[in-house]
Amino acid sequence: MKALLIVHHSLTGGTLQMARAAAAGAGRQPGVAVQLEAATAAAAPALLEADGYLFASPENLAAMSGLMKDFFDRTYYPVLDRIQGRPYAILVCAGSDGTNAARQIERIAAGWRLRPIAPPLIVCTHAQTPEAILAPKRIGAAELARCEELGATLAAGLSLGIF
Repeated sequence: MKALLIVHHSLTGGTLQMARAAAAGAGRQPGVAVQLEAATAAAAPALLEADGYLFASPENLAAMSGLMKDFFDRTYYPVLDRIQGRPYAILVCAGSDGTNAARQIERIAAGWRLRPIAPPLIVCTHAQTPEAILAPKRIGAAELARCEELGATLAAGLSLGIF
């Protein structure tokens, strides 16, 4: 059995909805165990045990969230040179852009020598006022379907030995 680790952080719920949708898609693939883990709880042993990864972060001030960065800070060196070549994908819930948050995660993954299986999937909520930014998010069905498909694709590739 292959293992897919989905590490996420979500303050207003949008990223969590995206991560859960990806987990649902991945969970329908035979031969793949899916672990959905909050960034605050995820640790190096989970990375070492997984065969592939999905990193899900909100965009905060044009960057990945601080708690997602904390996850990478805590786990980067303990797994360095021990997970290279494994596949990964990225989900970003953004207010306006999301590309810099995705780029930051891509740079960390490149340092780990992980292999991207798809371009980052960025969902833009267009939240631009302080009230809208801090309000609970509701991700639309079409966007959640894209997240589900990404999770299913990553899991299928693991299951079939493509990745």
